[in-house]
Amino acid sequence: MSINVQATRTPALTTPESRETPPEAALATVLLRPSRGWLSINVREIWAFRDLLLVLAGRDIKLRYRQTALGVIWVVLQPLVAAGIFSLVFGAIAKLPSGHVPYFLFAYVGMMAWNAFNTTLSKSSLCLIGNVQLISKIYFPRLVLPLSTAPSALVDFAVSFCLLLCLLPVYHIALSPAVLLLPVFLLLTLLLALGWGLIAAALTASYRDVQFVMPVLLQFVLYATPFAYAVSAVPHKLRLLFMINPLSNLVEGFRWSLIHSGHINAAWFAASAAQCIAIFVFGLFAFRRMERSFADVI
Repeated sequence: MSINVQATRTPALTTPESRETPPEAALATVLLRPSRGWLSINVREIWAFRDLLLVLAGRDIKLRYRQTALGVIWVVLQPLVAAGIFSLVFGAIAKLPSGHVPYFLFAYVGMMAWNAFNTTLSKSSLCLIGNVQLISKIYFPRLVLPLSTAPSALVDFAVSFCLLLCLLPVYHIALSPAVLLLPVFLLLTLLLALGWGLIAAALTASYRDVQFVMPVLLQFVLYATPFAYAVSAVPHKLRLLFMINPLSNLVEGFRWSLIHSGHINAAWFAASAAQCIAIFVFGLFAFRRMERSFADVI
């Protein structure tokens, strides 16, 4: 029997003994009922468990680099090393264009966007099988688990952004008012990652094969999206296919808002934003639909 249920509060039964109990001492009875239907996302219930969400997010941040020699320095090293490799391969060897900005900075901003997407999707897709004991023994909204992975990605992005602020003066580039739109691009990236992560997490609960397929798919997404190269480097006959990918427009938005590179097409960006929101909403409903069986199959 699944423990995934919705909680409703009803008054306690009236007995001769309870009539003598002061009203403030009377306890309410909590009835747990299985959720039904697609439209069963209880936002109020998730908000009531916000403390648990923050605790899980804090645990993830604290434990990620524990017992490592470099600790949180990995947050800085990962995008720097990746940007250096891509600038060597695509910039120095392949001679791909990067506009008027140095290729290292061009690739670094792309890696900022990629790390935000990759971290959120990878962690949210594995959040259920990583908390088996918690799911099988304690009742709480299961949506708390994948949602708790987003703060970790935000912390990593904040550290990378601070490093970028140190790199910009070195390359004589100043921030423009376009940086005010950076939170929009970041939010859409997280929504897209969470949407796919919710679907992957729900499927992983029943089919462990998904956890082995995800790294392969993420590698494909990395090279099929212009994180390390410009959209202008894509052949014209394939450019339409690339722009259908919402991540392509989002990474262009990152570069446009931070280093004045890339081009934002209003129509394409609107289509990408709609895709991100639609995938996130579908992921919520799909996760909620399959949630009733998590405790039984995980």
